[in-house]
Amino acid sequence: MDHKFWVVVALLLSSFGSSAMAAIDCTTVTSLISACASFITNGTPEPSTGSPCCNSVMSLNNLGDSLENRRSVCTCLVNLMATYNPNVTSMANLPGLCGISLGFTMGPNTDCSR
Repeated sequence: MDHKFWVVVALLLSSFGSSAMAAIDCTTVTSLISACASFITNGTPEPSTGSPCCNSVMSLNNLGDSLENRRSVCTCLVNLMATYNPNVTSMANLPGLCGISLGFTMGPNTDCSR
């Protein structure tokens, strides 16, 4: 009986760990998008596929590997835009310049629940 108890505890702990790992940390999103800081602030230099900025956008895309994670990435980006007030046009154009579709438009009024 004691052995079964510990097996159940181990299974519960492992399930909590996996759901905790599912949420995206905004620190990671901030770190990745910072590679594009010059472009999203000034509109130059324009990023291209293979650039550090586009590689970071690709990493953001990879983080959004599920609906929940994509919503988390989106929410982090919207919150960053509210805090730092970047060039909205540059933010919206960024994924396309990198040849990437994030599954949402990067903008201050984006509804991340969709």
